[in-house]
Amino acid sequence: MFYKDERLALFIDGANLYAAAKTLGFDIDYKLLRTEFMRRGKLLRAFYYTALLDTEEYSPIRPLVDWLNYNGFTMVTKAAKEYTDSQGRRKVKGNMDIELTVNAMELAPHVDHIVIFSGDGDYRPLVESLQRQGVRVSVVSTIRSNPPMISDELRRQADNFIDLEGLRDVIGRPPRDDEDMSEYQP
Repeated sequence: MFYKDERLALFIDGANLYAAAKTLGFDIDYKLLRTEFMRRGKLLRAFYYTALLDTEEYSPIRPLVDWLNYNGFTMVTKAAKEYTDSQGRRKVKGNMDIELTVNAMELAPHVDHIVIFSGDGDYRPLVESLQRQGVRVSVVSTIRSNPPMISDELRRQADNFIDLEGLRDVIGRPPRDDEDMSEYQP
């Protein structure tokens, strides 16, 4: 439930939202996403969190990061850590939970409603703290995947759960074959 006079802020865990949309078989159109939430209330900020590899000359996520930066999103990035797992596979780790949490806590006194685009159960204490400060919290993820991409604890704590599948027709576009950002998944 959204109210037109609410001051809104969006907090997008880029890797988590990308994985949820990919599981559901579509890509996010971020211009449509921003427009949709501007329609739902007074959008003050839209944060997008992602880790970037410094070791590569070209990163497949760089054009998205640049576009978002020029189109009304506040970008929060950090260098990803690259490592090899026990099976010898190259992995990239770039958890942005702390950055998202700190920004949400700092902005809480200035907003009425925060929307978190992530199903990560680590955000449950953040949601609880924001609610104690009088901020309503919606969480966007999906239960339509197997297993669900949202933790049960986070879904129960949120004031409102929005299944990403329900937003497909509003903010989605068909996936592009030339996009492969799978290495940026946690």
